Amino acid sequence: MPKDQNRARGLKAAIHNPNVSDAAKAKDKAILEQEYGGDGSSSEGEKMPQNVKRGLKAAMHNPNVTDYGKKQARDKLAGMGEQPEEPVD
Repeated sequence: MPKDQNRARGLKAAIHNPNVSDAAKAKDKAILEQEYGGDGSSSEGEKMPQNVKRGLKAAMHNPNVTDYGKKQARDKLAGMGEQPEEPVD
């Protein structure tokens, strides 16, 4: 991972850390806006669909997941246009 992404992540963490002073938070927020074109909050919460599908498929094969959880994973995969595998259990 490139160093600038690590730096941006560290600045975001400092902004949300309750142990960091308000002055330091303001400075870090200014750096994020100046060097990275914003506070970076727009990319937070976005999920990559391929990773979501991969996680749902993994849940379907995980023996520690309940039958109800596996059914939910299958339903979500179907909702994403993916043909879910039938359970082997």
